Amino acid sequence: MSRTVNCVLLKKEAEGLDYAPYPGELGVRIYENVSKEAWQQWLGHQTMLINEYRLTPIEPEARKFLVTEMEKFFFGGGSAKPTEFVPE
Repeated sequence: MSRTVNCVLLKKEAEGLDYAPYPGELGVRIYENVSKEAWQQWLGHQTMLINEYRLTPIEPEARKFLVTEMEKFFFGGGSAKPTEFVPE
């Protein structure tokens, strides 16, 4: 039986994640407050950030940037798209 959460991004009850997708306190907050659908939205947004900013996720500065953007995406009013971003 799947669990539900009151998703902070979708503002509704939705199917929760199966496990914490990130380590530490932030991962626990995401697990408790973010739905599977919202997590998929973040993965798409993260991919766009990596591509537009030409990030290498293995680099500590890039990871720090992505963690900051992930927190803003879910808990801080949203993560903005780069000004140069043009959707296909």
